Amino acid sequence: MCFGRCASCIGYKLLILALLSIVANILLYFPNGETRFASEHHLGKYVECLHGILGGGLLVLIPAAVFIGLHNDDCCGCFGHADCGKSCAMLSSVLAAFIGILGSGYCIIISALGLSHGPYCFTHLERNWIYPFTESSGGYLFEYNKWSECKEPQNIVHWNVTLFSILLVLGAIEFILCFIQIINGILGGLCGLCCSHEEEKRFQPIT
Repeated sequence: MCFGRCASCIGYKLLILALLSIVANILLYFPNGETRFASEHHLGKYVECLHGILGGGLLVLIPAAVFIGLHNDDCCGCFGHADCGKSCAMLSSVLAAFIGILGSGYCIIISALGLSHGPYCFTHLERNWIYPFTESSGGYLFEYNKWSECKEPQNIVHWNVTLFSILLVLGAIEFILCFIQIINGILGGLCGLCCSHEEEKRFQPIT
């Protein structure tokens, strides 16, 4: 079934994207590869939201596994009835896709907020750990001369902007792929049911 092959292709893409999201989120916890900022609780509030690990990661791995399994042409998941098994499996994949939508949506929102809010860092001006770019509402992203205000962790603005941007893009791609599978699942389920009904009529004995 072409719908099943399409779902499987989407599943493998989601698998790769979810793993990349998990890696990117883990890197956010360790600026410049250092662990002391995490142990000293000097991380931004949006870094600790697990949006890449939980949202763009684990919640996307669930539909990825479901979609990959749809490539099995011998699927008979509709209470053991082979005539509607594939259709039921395709329609059930829509529910899995909604889980992926929620996870990727969460990843997108937190990533956007993290970019807008800016990093949590130590500044020489305030002599304290603060969010120096909160008032700019994301304007600091284009004011590179202000990035040097953050002294610790070193290059934290570059680190956060890069990883939050990566997570934002990964979440957006995951969202689009899950939305495509919703359409693919509905069409595949309905077309499969129609075909099974046509076959039943074709082979129905004439009395």
